[in-house]
Amino acid sequence: MYGFSFDDVFSILFFVAFLFVFSIFVLTGLKSITEWNKNNNSPKLTVDATVIKKRNQVSNSDYLDHNGMVHTTSSITYYVTFQVERGDQMEMRLSRNEYIMLAEGDYGKLTFQGTRYISFER
Repeated sequence: MYGFSFDDVFSILFFVAFLFVFSIFVLTGLKSITEWNKNNNSPKLTVDATVIKKRNQVSNSDYLDHNGMVHTTSSITYYVTFQVERGDQMEMRLSRNEYIMLAEGDYGKLTFQGTRYISFER
């Protein structure tokens, strides 16, 4: 009718889907490299700050093993929001060990570089 077979349409759709997924990977990688570079070129700063919020994000992934069994893996990402003396707030990603050592209301010296958390000393 239009000169396209099912195989032609499938091939085009497959190529478009592949290109879309590939583009997402490339853009995500570029964003990560850009942020890493920006952080490395930012000065290390130490400021007075207060812990105002803690949160975590749980991510689950399912996969099949070679026996066809479904397994689920979970990972937790930890975030803390700090408020500096001039009123600005910044949320930073922390390791689990750093996260559990902080409590909302803690006041101390926050050291960071760009968006990269370095330390917090009460």
